[in-house]
Amino acid sequence: MHPSKWMKPDEIGLFCIPGGFYIDPMQNVSTALITHGHADHARAGHKQVFASHETLAIMRTRYGDDMAEEQHVVDMEVTYHFGEVAVTFFPAGHILGSCQILIEYGGYRLVVSGDYKRRHDPTCPPFKVIPCDILITEATFGLPVFTHPPIDVEIAKLLHSLTVFPNRCHLVGAYALGKCQRVILALRNAGYTKPIYLHGAQIKLCLLYQEMGIALGELVPVSEVNDKASLAGEIVLAPPSALADRWSRSLPQVRPVMASGWMQIRARAKQRNAELPLIISDHCDWPELLQTITEVNPKEVWVTHGREDALMYQAEKMGYKARALSLVGYDEDEQGAS
Repeated sequence: MHPSKWMKPDEIGLFCIPGGFYIDPMQNVSTALITHGHADHARAGHKQVFASHETLAIMRTRYGDDMAEEQHVVDMEVTYHFGEVAVTFFPAGHILGSCQILIEYGGYRLVVSGDYKRRHDPTCPPFKVIPCDILITEATFGLPVFTHPPIDVEIAKLLHSLTVFPNRCHLVGAYALGKCQRVILALRNAGYTKPIYLHGAQIKLCLLYQEMGIALGELVPVSEVNDKASLAGEIVLAPPSALADRWSRSLPQVRPVMASGWMQIRARAKQRNAELPLIISDHCDWPELLQTITEVNPKEVWVTHGREDALMYQAEKMGYKARALSLVGYDEDEQGAS
């Protein structure tokens, strides 16, 4: 039976009928398989949750220890069975604990790739190419205009700005889960050894990363800095919303910086009031989406949340069947997660 008959999107999410489970459901369900911890994929209140050890820890950090009645840790590349359906989790390379999910049923192999990227990220294992009949892929940056530069190039811009504007506090808007820690590690990799200051909303997840063995160096909550004037010439990481928030007014001569794949679009940078836009994404750019389709080499490509039309058109030009898989509730720019 073709997967279009047993893998169905509905108002809750993507439902596997013979397995009786949803993937990243938007509402409370009996059985949820979670690809990663971003809030538009991982919600609290399910009866059973199956996810990586790291994703479950992220969900507990965000929602509390009782975020689900039953919490099941899955190991990478180990097959689990839900009735007659075989399920295997593989690394997605998106953020800490992120997974793609291989579903095998009725002689078909279907991969739900979740959110993923192909760039090196020291916080998580790299994306693994899984041959399959059907690849379900995101298309967040599914337009030819999107070609992301190397992260070290963007971090060099930030460090250069510190030398040009030594009296300005560089306030970097970076989503609290994934982007924040990746920027910190890229700064450390570039030789930046000074303390990095954090908005309160960034602290819990940074502590979790450190508990998971990911060294981030010295981090100082802004709330513990008595003299905010001392933050001149320093780097402060905060949620993107804080760039225009009253909270930022206590910082000295703020230079607003925004880290997101959307910073390639000038209108987006202007919308965020970013004086210094940094093109840093945790998703694939256009060439990497095409690279992934080519390497996976499925019979069909199902495209979800993002620029579906362009990627479907290109996939068909490449010789693959393609269709849009309309899923509700997934935010392409969840508070700057992109």
